[in-house]
Amino acid sequence: MRRPSTWATKISQSVDKESVDMKMKLFAAAVAALAAGGAYAQSSVTLYGVADVGLEYVNNANAAGDDLFRMSSGNQSGSRWGLRGVEDLGGGLKGVFVLESGFDLDTGSNATSQGGRLFGRQAYVGLQSQFGSLLLGRQQTSFYDFGLQFDPMAISSRYGILSQDSAFASRADNTVKYIGKFGGLTASAFYSFNNNGQEVAGAFRRGQQYGALVSYAAGPFAVGAAYDEIHGSTTGTPPVDASGQRTRRATVGANYAFGPAKVYAGYRWAKAFDGAALTGGTTVDNGVLTTSTASNLYWLGLGYQLTPAFSLSGAAYYQDFRKSEADPWQFVITADYALSKRTDVYTSLSYTLNDKGSALGVNGFNTATTTNVQANKDQFGAVVGLRHKF
Repeated sequence: MRRPSTWATKISQSVDKESVDMKMKLFAAAVAALAAGGAYAQSSVTLYGVADVGLEYVNNANAAGDDLFRMSSGNQSGSRWGLRGVEDLGGGLKGVFVLESGFDLDTGSNATSQGGRLFGRQAYVGLQSQFGSLLLGRQQTSFYDFGLQFDPMAISSRYGILSQDSAFASRADNTVKYIGKFGGLTASAFYSFNNNGQEVAGAFRRGQQYGALVSYAAGPFAVGAAYDEIHGSTTGTPPVDASGQRTRRATVGANYAFGPAKVYAGYRWAKAFDGAALTGGTTVDNGVLTTSTASNLYWLGLGYQLTPAFSLSGAAYYQDFRKSEADPWQFVITADYALSKRTDVYTSLSYTLNDKGSALGVNGFNTATTTNVQANKDQFGAVVGLRHKF
């Protein structure tokens, strides 16, 4: 009587084992299918960023001529974190996106220069192929892309070409942008429906901005040119329609590397129309108000790699405001030592020369909303900092 019971038990165990084996095979097949799908898509998301902070000293920092000592974020590179994604769609076509947020490392807050935006540095999605990239969202302008290659200080956040003209680090909302790279030739163009906010019905030109860049690099030599035009937007209380105002900029630059050294040279033309104004173009000399609507900016620079870890760079910038003698100079020198591939220490020094009513500080022109050097006062600034890239 026990033998049939044993046979039944064995049969039941065999059936249960086959059921478990079948479930495991189905589970493994599902995992393999998911893995195969992921491998086919070849999608990836990368977290990256820069943490840059230092200690800064600036003299003649207010109307009383007082000194300023402070901790400053984003001196050589704007502190940021971001997400960069790419997905292979097949046939050489890829989907791409970037979300990049700036922050002030000394306070932990969103970068004050980005209007409270969560992703104020960049926020776009697009398609990429062998014919180039088509991108939509908040993006860098052509002037920004140009400056990264042809400014001797590589658009350092503190002490450099941005003190003379912040357009070299400009971004625009609501932008369609094309970038194509063909051998040593790079060409790009962008159009913003509204460069700082949202589009307005019946006001097609309000906040409109567009520009283009062409550059060519071959061996140690590179040359490039860029253009930018921006229209005014509605500002003030009650709202004032400034859509008729325009500012145009054009720039050319080149660099050449020989051995451990690299020389830079560049020129930027700017002109404001129909009531628009250039930053730094309105000056007061002996009580006389002078407004300049055009300027020429020139620069020369040199970078030198003394050792694989230690580098020096220096630059001189001069801006000539038309119909005004308020033409400031700025000199910058930076030393950088790499502790590793990701971490470096640096020191940067800058000096501005002001005369005939100009008021250029080491961090930009004095305005009604900033505390900076006063007219005809020179300024010296020094910063020592630490930067980590991840």
